[in-house]
Amino acid sequence: MLIEGVAQTMEVLRSMGKKLVFVTNNSRKSRRQYAKKFERVGLTVNEEEIFSSSFAASVFLQSINFPKEKKVYIVGEEGICEELELIGLTCLGGPEDGKKMIDLKPDLFVEHDKSVGAVVVGLDQYINYYKIHYATLCVRENPGCLFIATNQDASGHMTDSQEWPGAGSMVGAIRGSTQKEPIVVGKPSQLMMKLLLERFQTDASKMCMVGDRLDTDILFGLHGGCKTLLVLSGEETAFVTPLLPIWSGCEFKRRAANTYANLQWSAYSKIFQLSVTTLAGLNDPSNNIHPDYYTEKVSDLMELV
Repeated sequence: MLIEGVAQTMEVLRSMGKKLVFVTNNSRKSRRQYAKKFERVGLTVNEEEIFSSSFAASVFLQSINFPKEKKVYIVGEEGICEELELIGLTCLGGPEDGKKMIDLKPDLFVEHDKSVGAVVVGLDQYINYYKIHYATLCVRENPGCLFIATNQDASGHMTDSQEWPGAGSMVGAIRGSTQKEPIVVGKPSQLMMKLLLERFQTDASKMCMVGDRLDTDILFGLHGGCKTLLVLSGEETAFVTPLLPIWSGCEFKRRAANTYANLQWSAYSKIFQLSVTTLAGLNDPSNNIHPDYYTEKVSDLMELV
């Protein structure tokens, strides 16, 4: 479901010379697949404007000159496989290994490929005991094998009607069996911010992170030095800033507009589904993550600029 006003907001921002980047922790799709999804809902977004965690894994491996003769084992789906194959890497696992079942007979022994130099773990609806075991063998027994996580989200809106376990549950399984911590390339990891800034040759002070999750989107922006805009679930209407004096009416909107007018980039995390943060959650005394601004819907940006 495309959120109302998104297409018009994108058009206005682009007409002002703002550059848009769509950042997602969901590694199930590649940039090509996400571009197709945008096209299906009537939005024009090219692959170069998409920075998914599947792509971040690819960019990271390139940045460390990961040897082409080494293979990568995937606990995840097509998005990771496609992005890694685009840079010439050989992938094992992925959806294909979702079909492999384990029967724990006394003499069972699983051989694993000794040339695997990295295990990449992302959201995987096909995860099974075989994949966990194979990934564990690679990380534990292959010298120098990297353990990379696309993100550690506890849950996410994988369907419109319900939250489901996120990639963090898959990452947790491998962490538990290997007793090793992963290299995280997705939000809120600042490694993703570093890769993003290097790729687009800009600096964080010229960016605004727009998202609906405090613990990923907003934390990502705050730690990275961006301005941040939280989009609420729509349960209540509000537009204030906890980091500046709270002006009323036109005075607040004028000052917020001046801030946004000086930013060259906007990074968006979600435009297809309802947001997950409510005003009550934002104002909860236990919450210590505070965005620069928050609003009910993405299209409110048009009133600011």
